[in-house]
Amino acid sequence: MNATTIPTDVELLEKAREAAHHAWAPYSSFPVGAAILLDDGRVITGSNVENASSPLGICAERNAAAHMITSGEATADDGHLPNLPVIRAVAIVGLKAEPCYPCGACRQVLREFNCERVIVSVDGAPRSFDFSEILPYSFGPEAL
Repeated sequence: MNATTIPTDVELLEKAREAAHHAWAPYSSFPVGAAILLDDGRVITGSNVENASSPLGICAERNAAAHMITSGEATADDGHLPNLPVIRAVAIVGLKAEPCYPCGACRQVLREFNCERVIVSVDGAPRSFDFSEILPYSFGPEAL
């Protein structure tokens, strides 16, 4: 691990809140932000991006995970599974709802990248869940 300071759960929620302010949510008016904590202490954020064709929108968590990959955190060479990045935690903030948990699709994407914890705000305070609590009996790359 490098000299990066590991952010607290409160700081991760604040980064997710900041990301939510960049959401593109003209249809639902439900801005969401996510902050992914990597195993080396770096934080990658994402916000939801809606589309007039609603199935084409993307949630904040999946947007952050996509940004993690496009930032060069992992590559799949020759069709083999790479050493996948480890998501130590993901903090999620919905500006109009508390708590704001990841949807099923986001849970599966986070599972792909070894997510360990999910952090949400409950009554203004961080609440952390082990990932296995929110997606028990999950299916991942090792099952293939």
